[in-house]
Amino acid sequence: MGSVFEYIGKKISCRPGPVLAIVVVILFCSLIGTTFITMESGTSTYIDKETPRGMLLESYTQNFKSDNLMLIIESDDVLSPDTLAYMDRLAGQVRRQPHVTGTSGLVDLVKQGNGGGLPTSTAEIAQAESRVPPDVLIRYVPSKLMTIMVVELEPGVSSTVQQSIVSGLDSVIELSSPPAGISVTVSGNPAFQQQLMQEMGSSMGVLIMIAMVLMVIAVGIFFSHVRYRLLSVAIVASGLVLTFGIIGFAGIAISMVVISAFPVLIGIGIDYAIQFHSRFDEETKRSPLPQAVMTTVTKAGPSILYAMLATSLGFIAMMISPVPMIRTFGLVCVIGVGSCYLAALIIVPAFGMFMKYRPVPNNAENGGKQSRSEQYNCAIGSLAEKIAKNAVPVFVVCALIGFIGFQMDGEILVNTDEKTFVPSDMPAVIDLNKVTRTMGSTSTLPVYVRGDTVVSLDVIQWIDEFQQYELASNPKMTGARSIVNLIREYNGGHIPGSDSEIAGVLEKIPPGEKIRYLSGNNEAVIEFSTVKMENQVAMSNVNLVKNDLLWKRPPVGVTADTTGQAAMFSALIREISDGKLQMTVLAFVLIFLFLLLVYRRVTHAVTPLIPIMMLVGWNGLIMYVLGIDYTPMTAVLGSMTIGVASEYTIVIMERFYEEREAGLPLMGAICHANRQIGAAISVSGMSTVFGFAALIFSSFNMISNFGLVTVLTVGCSLIGAIVVMPAVLVLIGRLDRGKRNKKNSVSRQSTD
Repeated sequence: MGSVFEYIGKKISCRPGPVLAIVVVILFCSLIGTTFITMESGTSTYIDKETPRGMLLESYTQNFKSDNLMLIIESDDVLSPDTLAYMDRLAGQVRRQPHVTGTSGLVDLVKQGNGGGLPTSTAEIAQAESRVPPDVLIRYVPSKLMTIMVVELEPGVSSTVQQSIVSGLDSVIELSSPPAGISVTVSGNPAFQQQLMQEMGSSMGVLIMIAMVLMVIAVGIFFSHVRYRLLSVAIVASGLVLTFGIIGFAGIAISMVVISAFPVLIGIGIDYAIQFHSRFDEETKRSPLPQAVMTTVTKAGPSILYAMLATSLGFIAMMISPVPMIRTFGLVCVIGVGSCYLAALIIVPAFGMFMKYRPVPNNAENGGKQSRSEQYNCAIGSLAEKIAKNAVPVFVVCALIGFIGFQMDGEILVNTDEKTFVPSDMPAVIDLNKVTRTMGSTSTLPVYVRGDTVVSLDVIQWIDEFQQYELASNPKMTGARSIVNLIREYNGGHIPGSDSEIAGVLEKIPPGEKIRYLSGNNEAVIEFSTVKMENQVAMSNVNLVKNDLLWKRPPVGVTADTTGQAAMFSALIREISDGKLQMTVLAFVLIFLFLLLVYRRVTHAVTPLIPIMMLVGWNGLIMYVLGIDYTPMTAVLGSMTIGVASEYTIVIMERFYEEREAGLPLMGAICHANRQIGAAISVSGMSTVFGFAALIFSSFNMISNFGLVTVLTVGCSLIGAIVVMPAVLVLIGRLDRGKRNKKNSVSRQSTD
């Protein structure tokens, strides 16, 4: 590997201009790749379609699920003749749209109460209204000011087509010229997903802009002791452009979670840029530019590479998550940290060589006062010395805090309610809340029934019995619809007594009604409507129905299982809870094996991980104290923390052993290592904090909470590197010295 860095260093020192030209060409190609970036939302970001549960949900969605749209119609009086006439005309136009199977609402109720015709006077309307059952009327007309028209879509319509349907309905409403005082709003899950995609796009741009502005501020404040201080910001921007280009060419879709990866990459990328820039500035003070380039590339290049690979392993651990958006987040972060590292490795020395870089004069050397960074380095060195002399108590206190955090972690709730992830003032959310308040809960829990035949007498009877059992025994169920209900409606309220009679009744049912609950003779669905429930309650309800299916089994040759979004989000709670621990453990294992491979010594591989173990516990304590739930976003916190924090501890350990090889004793090496790179680590760490702080400004609650926790986590990572790491190095150093003394003693005894 050393020869690779030597080759890079020689090329940069000899031909910096052509190297920078190649960088510009690559960035231009990356800009082209950004045009291919796409957004993604919906169930595909939460569940893997290749798993049995994912395939079941996909099959149910294709055959039965219809994400109905709702038209919220508001006026001074929705029961006035003019408003009813407009709604009737609008319903006719909507039904002619592609993929729309029908509409239902207030107009249908009034027509039913008026003998099938639309009443034209106030008196006729009042008479028709009196014939509608009050409990039905109140659902469609909660007040005279608002009503809801349900637009039924074909089952299995893709999310892309649903977006086009929403846009088409917006156009139909605009062309329908609503009378003065009447407003019509498209609502429902497809409308929510469309607006979510738009919000994601704008949010990503805002977050990146805020992160870059914060980077400029951070570098301006903390990195003032070097020339071209804003070079680090330009390097991060280059790494981000390269990342976007790779994502676009690779066809990786950006989801709600992946949006937050970019401020994270800005925060981590500035770290690499500052580390290289700081080392390059340090080397130019004691050697000519070509030698400074070679030393920076060959010395800092490998050590920062190890830190970058360790960080990447933390993100790679996310690949075991069963949640697709978490896996994509990890993949994008791996691409991003690699891009930022390469940008920093090449651009810093090439730019310095091209511009004939000159370091800022050292005030102390010129007889003046020490600069703030120099004073800070001295303070860090003094702090390291004090910690090293009190290594045991410092270590015990920090470990105890971590232990308490691990205990509190189990008390943190898991939240998978998508509506709480997005901005609460998003119009689509407000509209959905209107629908829920008007029509009651729209939550359903489908039971998917499959077998050789699901229209035989024994299966039909089982479906009927299971429906009745759930409605009688489960208070969370408010209703049930299946093919059994249609068979009863078309057979005088009774279930036929033979297979042939059932087949005859099925022939009478219109295909448009039958397709909602029956697909061929092999698949059927029971749609249970439920009350609105919190996440944990909904998960318990899904598990209860699963247990009921095990106890009240369907006939031989037939299987039944829960599916739909309720089952998906309930399973997501378990996957997040289990997955966060698995990702954290895997991140530790991967980084340990990597460091063991690099250093070939267990003590060297373990040393950087000891402070991070404490830090993971601190994370749990922070979340518990702040009352922040685990979400698909915060679930990655453990493995991400291990990856990010390992950089600081590895860099300190690398510099410590570099000083030891130079002949310094244990205490001297610890103090000198911290004194030399204390400012660089603190600047890069604070710059990372500033990058992550951009997440706090996100309008997405899930991302904002994640940003708050990560800001505190990175701050704790600095504490772990500056405070805990010296104590660990002392203890490990004493352990190594004890082993060497024991080995030498045994050797002398054997010689004697």
